[in-house]
Order: sequence, then structure tokens, then C-alpha cells
Amino acid sequence: MKLNYLTKQLSNIKSWMATTLLCMLAIAFVWQGAFFSNTSAMADPAGTLIASKDAGDQVQEKTSKDAGRAKNFIEDTKDKVKEAAKSNASKVDQATDSGSFIERKAKKDAATIQKRANEDADRTQKAVDNTKNAVERTVDSIKDAFGK
Repeated sequence: MKLNYLTKQLSNIKSWMATTLLCMLAIAFVWQGAFFSNTSAMADPAGTLIASKDAGDQVQEKTSKDAGRAKNFIEDTKDKVKEAAKSNASKVDQATDSGSFIERKAKKDAATIQKRANEDADRTQKAVDNTKNAVERTVDSIKDAFGK
């Protein structure tokens, strides 16, 4: 028996609907299983509260400590870049005659590199401060929301 166009389309729609229904049922069973797999957490919700004041203080301390480390790393990197620029300029100075074009260019480049190293370090430290402040504000607002 040969199927006509309409019958083929209905057959395709039926198979797609059956596949969709099967997938939705599988997702529903997995979803429900995820919520009821750990019933011990429901027995004492106050003991497992993530946003407790101690946890918030720990997050803020860790954020401050990490921000300090990041700032120290930025300062060290800035100093190394500036030192490398000075070293390169002095090597060019020693290798060339005094007052040559290459020497002047090397010194100008060293000054530009040092200036940009300072600007980049300042910008990066400001970003670290902004990130630290945002984390601390978020933790404070979460502590306030759960504390009241």
C-alpha cells in the first residue's frame, strides 16, 4: 500500500510528537529526582544555609586577601616592565655613539613603555578594586537579605 503525501506528513508529525513527549518525560523524571535525592538537607535547613554570616565574612576576607595579592603582582609586573625598558635603553646607549637617532628613539621608547606600564597597572588595580568592592557589596546584600 502506497502512502500519499498527507499520510506521510501525519506519520512524521506522530513520530516527532512521540519523541518530544518521551524526552519531556525523561527530563521531568530527572528533574524530580534531582530535588528529592538529598533529603537530609531538608531536615535542617538552617545548618546548610550557604549565606550565613560566617561564610559571608570568609568570602569578604578571602576577596580582600586575593585583591591584595593581585595588586602586589601588578606592581611587581609594572616594575619589571619598567626595568626592562630602562635596561634596553641603556644597552642601546652603550652600543651607539652619543646623540644618535637610534639612541634618542630607544630612550623615547623606554619613556613610552614606562608611562604605559604605569597607566596599565593603575587601570588594572582599579579593576581589581572594583571587582573586590562588587563582591563585598553582593555578600553584604545577601547577608542583609538572610539576616532580616
